[in-house]
Amino acid sequence: MPAGQLVGTVHAPPSATAIPGRGPNLNPANRFESIHVAPDGEWLDAEFAATGSVPHPRTQFFHDATETLLTHNNSPDVGPGWGLNCYRGCEHGCAYCFARPYHDYLGWSSGLDFETKILVKTRAPALLRAELAAKKWKPEPILMSGVTDCYQPAERHFRLTRQCLEVLAEFRQPVGILTKNFLVTRDLDLLAELARWQCVSVNVTIVTLDSDLAGKLEPRAARPEHRLRAIKLLADAGVPVGVMVAPVIPGLTDHELPGILAAAAAAGARRAGYVTLRLPYAVKDVFLQWLDDHEPGKKERVLSRIRDLRGGKLYDATFGTRLRGEGIFAEQISQMFEVACRRAGLNREETPLSVAHFRRPGGVQLELL
Repeated sequence: MPAGQLVGTVHAPPSATAIPGRGPNLNPANRFESIHVAPDGEWLDAEFAATGSVPHPRTQFFHDATETLLTHNNSPDVGPGWGLNCYRGCEHGCAYCFARPYHDYLGWSSGLDFETKILVKTRAPALLRAELAAKKWKPEPILMSGVTDCYQPAERHFRLTRQCLEVLAEFRQPVGILTKNFLVTRDLDLLAELARWQCVSVNVTIVTLDSDLAGKLEPRAARPEHRLRAIKLLADAGVPVGVMVAPVIPGLTDHELPGILAAAAAAGARRAGYVTLRLPYAVKDVFLQWLDDHEPGKKERVLSRIRDLRGGKLYDATFGTRLRGEGIFAEQISQMFEVACRRAGLNREETPLSVAHFRRPGGVQLELL
């Protein structure tokens, strides 16, 4: 049984009914569990036939009693580094989210459970302070939102990301932030302070400029126009900002790559990156259900393009190719990205994070050898 105190009950709708404000209405079986609980489909279908609606799943929050906050990774794809996540699970409900399978380790599902059962690390600011103050900490950049978005809707209430930024600003600890939520602009004061010491960079994720498509694909995330506005506000505040086109969905959004990069550059972005759609474990089931619900006419084209990128499969976890794919189509996307970046004036200069100004409590700057 997952740690934390349960509050409320999650109900699932009939399989053929999309849920407004949620991702795919699917809770695939946990790959580590031998028993899978499914709702009574006949009852739900009858309820929908009688009333035109079914009970919608509500978000539940659980206390995460973790004793450490910073995690180290050695991924060959992204390089070694430190991650900081205040939440596990994400309310944004993005149909393509590669992080969904992490909920399997909690005894839950990669589907609706991932976006309705959120673990909250309420002690995150205190844990961060203790870990940065420890003599064994050697300052290196930290990434926030390496797994789930640090500015997801829960942040409006819990404010853990802001409290962690206050700690980071006190220590002048460099941090990179990846988000798709306009809420990042709430913390412009702290981000601008970190930027004074070359201690912050922000990447705003944009998958599509089509607001209607974004509403279906990323139901509780900020719409594209608001993300572009966030880029402008960050740039105007002197915060180094870029755009991450992630994921590029072949056969659905890949044609938008040049337009996204041009719009982001016009808003003030100075760098860009991209990642091709990844469908590990049950993410494949969730995304296929989303295609059935929202883009059935494009499903075969999307799946065909994905297989072209993944050696005939829907996913290949091989390091070195899993983020971009391989083959002719992968090369076409790469070339399109490079040309669009040149035209938009992106990636012309590096803005590395600096540890030179890191200091311990009391205002004493760390002596770096």
